[in-house]
Formats: sequence, structure tokens, C-alpha cells
Amino acid sequence: MTQIALITGASRGLGAALAQALAPTHHIVAVARTTGALEELDDQIQAAGGSATLAPMDITDTAAMQTLCRGIYDRWGALDMWLHTAIHAAPLSPANFVDAKDWEKSVTVNATATATLIGYVAPLLGSGGRAVFFDDPRAGEKFFGAYGATKAAQMALARSWAAETARTGPRVHILSPAPMPTAVRARFFPGEARDALTSPITEAARLLAGL
Repeated sequence: MTQIALITGASRGLGAALAQALAPTHHIVAVARTTGALEELDDQIQAAGGSATLAPMDITDTAAMQTLCRGIYDRWGALDMWLHTAIHAAPLSPANFVDAKDWEKSVTVNATATATLIGYVAPLLGSGGRAVFFDDPRAGEKFFGAYGATKAAQMALARSWAAETARTGPRVHILSPAPMPTAVRARFFPGEARDALTSPITEAARLLAGL
């Protein structure tokens, strides 16, 4: 029976690399806002002999996420894995100059949408599925106020869920990726030497092997 993996934030970076790494063993449900990038990912997956369902959706759209999860249930009945890589990287800013719109979007994407998705995806994972989150501990670092605080909120939700389901499932994993040359990192460290960083493809393989 085909295993199903839902990847939120699948269009680029680690999300796309995880999709490619899982494609030989899983049908990929790829969620992202950028249709063109999802189509490129689909081409790569098909070229390697895999298959994907593309879902060009915004994870902050509650109705869209309800439709997505209902569609997964109607088609496959369950999920084997959910890997959540979607994130909003607000511009670096002193705490007293955080833009209100950047703060609101950070809270909505990084915290609220994660809480909503946990509620929707948990029944699909049941007791035997896996949920995977990716830590990036920036809370308390200077200029990372909006990103650090809302990423920490996301991780707090994930850790609570992991503790609550330790005996009953699903299994909730929190992984710590190595620095990668992603668009998010480039936004925070624009002058960094990218060739010294770990490629997302290499890091995806390492992280999945650890599961």
C-alpha cells in the first residue's frame, strides 16, 4: 500500500528536498503558495519515478486547509507522515521597531496556522503516523524578535503535542537542521558564504535517516 506524506512548505529549500527524498517510498502531497515552484518539484519527482499531488494553497487559509485534509481523507483515508517546513521569516529588526504587519503575519503563519494544522492533521495520522517539525532556535537573539518569538511558539506547540502523544501516537519529532543555503537563511545572513553550508538535499537525507 502506498505511503502518503504531507509536506507543508514544499516548494523550495528543505521542504522540496524532503519531498524528493521521500518520493521513492511515498506519494507526496505538496503544499505551498507558489504554483510554479510546485510544478518544478513535481517534474523532479516524476523524473525520479515518484508521484505527487500538488496543493497550491496558503496554510493560513483555514477553509483551504479543511478542504485539503478532507481531500486526503476521502482519497487515502489516512496520512503516514506530515513534515511542516512552512515558515514566515520577518525582516530583522530591533524589538521596538518590529513592523505591525510583519508581526501579525509571523504570528499567523508560524504559530496560528501550525496550531490549526495540528488539529486537522492529527486525525489523519492516527496512532501510527509521524509528524515532523524543524527547530531554528533564534528566540532572544538580537534583531530576531518577530521570527524568534513566533518560531519558539511553534516549537512549544510541537513539544506539547509530542509529550501528549508519547504513549498513544502519533509520533511527533522535532529535528534540528544544519545551516543550509535557503531563501530564509539568505534573508537573515545575506553576506554569508553559501558554499560552506549544507545542501538541503544532503540535509534532508540526514534528517530522514535519523527517524
